[in-house]
Amino acid sequence: MASKPGILTDWPWKPLGNFKFLILTPWIGHSIYSLTSNERDPLYYLIFPFMLVRMMHNQIWISVSRYQTAKGNNKIVDKGIEFDQVDRETNWDDQILFTALLYYIGYMIFPFAAHLPWWRIDGVILTALLHAGPVEFIYYWLHRALHHHFLYSRYHSHHHSSIVTEPITSVIHPFAEHLAYFTLFAIPMLTTLFTRTSSIVALYGYIFYIDLMNNMGHCNFEFFPKRIFSLFPLFKYLTYTPSFHSLHHTKFRTNYSLFMPIYDYIYGTMDTTTNITYETSLKRTKESPHVVHLTHLTTLDSIYQLRLGFASLASKPQTFEWYLCLMWPFTLCSMLMSWTNASAFVLESNNFKDLKLQSWVIPRFRKQYFLKWESIKLNNLIEEAIKEAELSGAKVLSLGLLNQREELNAYGELYIQRFPKMKIKVVDGSSLAAAIVLNSIPKGTNQVLLRGNFNKVSLAIANVLCERNIQQVVILYKEELEKLQGKVTGSNNGSLVLSPIQTPKIWLVGDGWDEDEQINAPKGSLFIPFSHFPPKKMRKDCFYHYTPSMITPNTFTNLHSCENWLPRRVMSCWRISGIVHALEGWNVNECGYTILNINKVWEASIRHGFQPLKIPIDFY
Repeated sequence: MASKPGILTDWPWKPLGNFKFLILTPWIGHSIYSLTSNERDPLYYLIFPFMLVRMMHNQIWISVSRYQTAKGNNKIVDKGIEFDQVDRETNWDDQILFTALLYYIGYMIFPFAAHLPWWRIDGVILTALLHAGPVEFIYYWLHRALHHHFLYSRYHSHHHSSIVTEPITSVIHPFAEHLAYFTLFAIPMLTTLFTRTSSIVALYGYIFYIDLMNNMGHCNFEFFPKRIFSLFPLFKYLTYTPSFHSLHHTKFRTNYSLFMPIYDYIYGTMDTTTNITYETSLKRTKESPHVVHLTHLTTLDSIYQLRLGFASLASKPQTFEWYLCLMWPFTLCSMLMSWTNASAFVLESNNFKDLKLQSWVIPRFRKQYFLKWESIKLNNLIEEAIKEAELSGAKVLSLGLLNQREELNAYGELYIQRFPKMKIKVVDGSSLAAAIVLNSIPKGTNQVLLRGNFNKVSLAIANVLCERNIQQVVILYKEELEKLQGKVTGSNNGSLVLSPIQTPKIWLVGDGWDEDEQINAPKGSLFIPFSHFPPKKMRKDCFYHYTPSMITPNTFTNLHSCENWLPRRVMSCWRISGIVHALEGWNVNECGYTILNINKVWEASIRHGFQPLKIPIDFY
């Protein structure tokens, strides 16, 4: 929002929210019906498909830009993006809806727009000339006017709220600005229509060209090869580069041109650092992280909820969205691609204190980790990721989700045995997971129920609970009690008891338990998971804590997507563990059946600014 919003700031359909595209329903229905008649007209029935193509085109730019900036090579601006920018830019599809609406209305108003030829060379040339002349010239001076404090504070400051741009930043303007821009862009389209030189390619191609140039100019990575400008020196006057327009967002008072910098050269508003910024960006190599967090895909729909997927979904905790079912062709293609992809890919980069952090994704889904015949492939993928992290100079690699599964690699111990001379430290985060669970138990609790597979984390929790002389650590089944008693060290395992008549209200739950057992919990019980994945919420009268995680410090930058089902700016303990490990300079691996000093790990996390999530107030 602009600092002093002017009239016509909001889009007319803002009250409709996600149902705004229903506005086009009558035209879309009629255009589909026209396909069955003898009066079918490509210009008319292609409006809706073209709208979908534009959305897909923009999404491709978003994904490529985010992937490229996560790697860091050719990156232009180093500053991070935060959640407020993502929220501000969620309505990037409004201008696509607006253009489709105007195309439908224009088709109805202008009879000579019907039955246009597919191609006319004179119309295409006229469109190009009118864009290079009147459109670019008028836009240049309109843009300079928008930077006058009166218009800037009421309109254009909304766009410039994004210092670090993403492709969709290009279309984040108040409604009034879009009215002005489309009036400009209508000059070539209406002129060719009135002169009877228009064509389907000219009308749709011009809008696609605008989309392409807008996305390119705001993608925040440079890719124009110097050879183009060496072979064609005049080309620098005819097209801008991503670094050219990026300077406009960082300097504000230079590089005003739309797509053709010639007017900045003519009127002396060319930024003096344009060439240096361009060459510096081209020379940048990919970043070398200090810490790598290795995660994987969860559900089939999780590809859309990654940072590289839909920005609006990635900025919210992962939940089921019904409309993603309609995208099954793309989901199927992505699944097949993940099966053939032979290496991890960079998902996200962050900065914290003096550390450069990256998250990498193993292109496999959760269910694949339980297939025995996939074990060798999975271990090879994880091994290659560890070796790549080692070569890139990373000090620590943390294993997230099922990448540390006991049955797969014994909590990462397999890789240490295979590569004993590795300098990189492998961390599974079990110590911090246990610490978070233990510190989530409300003070004064003297009875807890431990349920789930007895893994590394649950055994660490059981040991500490017994050492604290908790009156009762309740186990539901006799065989599980006997198994746990043999693994709990010391003489305090007398705290382990079989389920009493009155079931405790504090349940510590992991994987591999019958979630229907929740029915036996007293009303108002608190479920605290120590598993990677959250339990299914089957009781509305009980409270469910998050999987082991903590709130990140405000100094943790470039965090604009949620980690799976966790809230904003909340990070899993497995990811935090690697960061704390590197900050503390611990020269040990935390994998296999090794557990670090739980109190020491907890205190280090708190000291570096990570904060525990609060228990729901209603529980007390």
